[in-house]
Amino acid sequence: MFEPIERVPGDAILGLIQQFKDDPNPNKVDLGVGVYRDESGVTPIMRAVKAAEKQLIDDEQTKSYIGSHGDPEYGADVLKLVLGANSPVLAADRASATQSPGGTGALRLAADFIASQLPGKSIWLSEPTWPNHLGVFSAAGIEIKRYPYVDDQNQLDFAGMLAALENIPKGDVVLLHACCHNPTGFDLSRDQWQNVLNVLRERELLPLVDFAYQGFGNGLDEDAYGPRLLAENLDEVLITQSCSKNFGIYRERTGCFIAVAKDTEQMENVRSQLAITARENYSNPPGHGSAIVATIFNSPELDQMWRDELKVMRNRINDLRKQFVAGLEPHGLADRFAYVAEQRGMFSYTGLTKAHVERLRDEHSIYMVGSGRANVAGLNADNIEYVCNAIAQVVK
Repeated sequence: MFEPIERVPGDAILGLIQQFKDDPNPNKVDLGVGVYRDESGVTPIMRAVKAAEKQLIDDEQTKSYIGSHGDPEYGADVLKLVLGANSPVLAADRASATQSPGGTGALRLAADFIASQLPGKSIWLSEPTWPNHLGVFSAAGIEIKRYPYVDDQNQLDFAGMLAALENIPKGDVVLLHACCHNPTGFDLSRDQWQNVLNVLRERELLPLVDFAYQGFGNGLDEDAYGPRLLAENLDEVLITQSCSKNFGIYRERTGCFIAVAKDTEQMENVRSQLAITARENYSNPPGHGSAIVATIFNSPELDQMWRDELKVMRNRINDLRKQFVAGLEPHGLADRFAYVAEQRGMFSYTGLTKAHVERLRDEHSIYMVGSGRANVAGLNADNIEYVCNAIAQVVK
């Protein structure tokens, strides 16, 4: 029965991981894999997370199921983190939190919810976007369409984006990146978010906000400006959230799907459907990651420790961006790559072509995605000069 099954190409980023491992060059640099790394190249376990896990070992009383909506304490904490502790949306009881297996699980919940409850609606994704967005929504049978986001000069094309949004059919879904746009690093300003809100409201479009990097851009509250603006000014908003990056718990698969409705009754209607969607997908989400997050939020000491650690991570990435541009100045390339210092989050659309990327890999053992997307967190004091020199060689 398996004879007709064909082999398909593996994931490009996973393939990069293997190529990097097999490369014997002692100077090799990995700028491809999308995880945070510290100065030593390690993805660390945050001290707040370690302390919370130790507390859980002593205090945890059961390993029973936590329900299709997940840990209610975790859900309440995430709603406050995303929408704000004093959010009028929460005061009006308009928001529902459904814990998910990571941010990707939240996106799949959103996809299945849209497919079943809003049949016939297309979803509009930025060009470019995180590649797995296409896989998740295609798997749910939703028609995918695109709106421009970056122009030929590797700059944010907000005029093109807005013009496209103004022509989307009423009722369609628009996926927006809350902050730290993956893969480009180009984020919307507050004024631009206001313009997007106006178009969404006028065209009666449903926003789905992917919020995977809260705290990695300009700050926890600053990065939440867009989602909060939409939730407080529109009747209906969908938000997918992840704790993988800002808590460093990638393998614990801890995310959340937030639905904002017009009023409490509609919210409960949506929530009832989401319970069924989750049940049919994975029954119950894993409990360890959500317990870590809830433990941290419910301890003032651990909460502050986590916020301080996250700030260090954010500042390190933003400083690396500036160091990268400064490192290209001796080569006369600082102006050409100046936008890297303005981008936010781990990723940067560097503007390097596929040919540049291939030369960096083959001649210098520097690995990044073929689109030129680089994980800035892969840079450090030991390799940044080497990377800048190599880029200067391949682009000149």
